[in-house]
Amino acid sequence: MVQSVRAVFRSVSWDEQPIHEESRPKLTRAHCRQAYTGDIEGESTLEYLMVYHENGDATFVGVERISGSVAGRKGTFALRHVGEFSGGVARMTLTVVEGAGTSELQSLRGSGEFSSPHASEYEVVLDCSFGP
Repeated sequence: MVQSVRAVFRSVSWDEQPIHEESRPKLTRAHCRQAYTGDIEGESTLEYLMVYHENGDATFVGVERISGSVAGRKGTFALRHVGEFSGGVARMTLTVVEGAGTSELQSLRGSGEFSSPHASEYEVVLDCSFGP
């Protein structure tokens, strides 16, 4: 059975470092930590690789490991992020990485989309299921 889980997350830290910026396109890596409340409770570590375009927009991919609970089930799981930052708005697709969950989140599956301008807190909704 698929259920929507809603959570609010806030950035705890963001450390972005250039990998390659001598010529275009600029490539960076960001190490982030986030805190979640709501149907998802816990903390996460997130790694992004980003390519910046000449106009300041960016394309990015990332993997986030969340430790805590989802709808009352405890464990850890991973989310794959694929998206872009354009016109001051981040848009991305989030997908639960199958086989990367532990404990009660071992069988977690799901996905969602996210879109938001820069803010101090963000709401995310994932459509999830637990089971084979």
